[in-house]
Amino acid sequence: MVIRGNSASGKSSVAQGLRDHHGRGIAIVGQDVIRRNVLREHDTARGANIALLGRIAREALDAGFHVVLEGILYADRYAHMITSLVRDHRGVSHCYYLDVPLEATLVRHASKADAAYREQVTDSHLASWYRERDLLPGGPETVIPADSSLRDTVASILRESGLASGSPHPAPDHRPSPADAANPPVLMSDPRVAAVPVRECGEPLVDVRDHGLRVDPRKQDPAGAFAHVREGVLARLKHARSLLPAGTDLLFVEGYRPLALQQRYFTEYRDELAASHPEWTADRLHRAAARYVSPPRIAPHSAGAAVDVTLVDQDGNELDLGTRVNASPEESDGACYTHAANISDPARRHRTLLLIAMENAGFTNYGTEFWHFSTGDRYDALLRRDQHARYGPIELPRHPDTPGARPLTDR
Repeated sequence: MVIRGNSASGKSSVAQGLRDHHGRGIAIVGQDVIRRNVLREHDTARGANIALLGRIAREALDAGFHVVLEGILYADRYAHMITSLVRDHRGVSHCYYLDVPLEATLVRHASKADAAYREQVTDSHLASWYRERDLLPGGPETVIPADSSLRDTVASILRESGLASGSPHPAPDHRPSPADAANPPVLMSDPRVAAVPVRECGEPLVDVRDHGLRVDPRKQDPAGAFAHVREGVLARLKHARSLLPAGTDLLFVEGYRPLALQQRYFTEYRDELAASHPEWTADRLHRAAARYVSPPRIAPHSAGAAVDVTLVDQDGNELDLGTRVNASPEESDGACYTHAANISDPARRHRTLLLIAMENAGFTNYGTEFWHFSTGDRYDALLRRDQHARYGPIELPRHPDTPGARPLTDR
């Protein structure tokens, strides 16, 4: 939300009123705080605060906050930044202009309790700063008249923005249906997955820790391989974060996995199954292992195309999604399956919230693991009926200064 108006028109009070109603999860980005307190610069057309305001707003949006950008924000100086911010925001944006006449502005200013501020900022200052109906070009703003009380203004914005309920993005309740049971997920061991050709696009691996994501250290390795994904995967992760409601965030657990490590995981799990089921054939063991660990040759993690993620609250506490990330079907009694029936209603709502955000950002879920999503790999291409995959097996650069990563020849 963007709230503009002349000095003493009530912008800061409206922004605070929105936060007081909604609680945590709203970031207030104030022009005066950045321009005057942080930078201590004059308000000019080339002010550094213009770009900084936009960048702070974008970072807060990417982190899952609702954002209230407030200030005088003269149209001729700030319109480009504001319209770019609104255009790029994937959610819903609302712009408001508090239209208060100069006479009422002076009265409001005189009623401020801060005597030192009234002495520093005089009526002459207010008159020199005042611009009548300084609206943004293109008419994107709702004009709020001076006779609208603070309470009415806040209530109106809450209704229009969807924040009035305190839960603007409720998670749909997806309960397993007979269709879910009748259509089990396609497994990684399915020959159709391996049959999808790869046309390697050459995107490098990038470290998500350099891009503000919450990263869990449980899969950390000395080379930091776990925190890498393809550039396009990172962009989709940022998009997914922006689709989550305020106060909820993604927790990144694992991305890239070297082929040798993938082979070890697969072999260990297959051997574990063989010990428990000595009567199983090699083919059955392979198919059963592939429910939980991808065969190395087609593994999305080894292509830098997959991520294991879950949800956390604003303080970083993991939400209940029914079972721990990386719980096997045996350990979880099948609760690791995305649409498992044996989980609680809150866990199901959290899973649905994660699933909707990730799928809307372009990821495909692996149905035996609620936490596993991929894009651009063979599995994703098969389910989307694409003619080829964009990402094949890839190596992590051995040295930090090595540009990009080298795709492997796909045999």
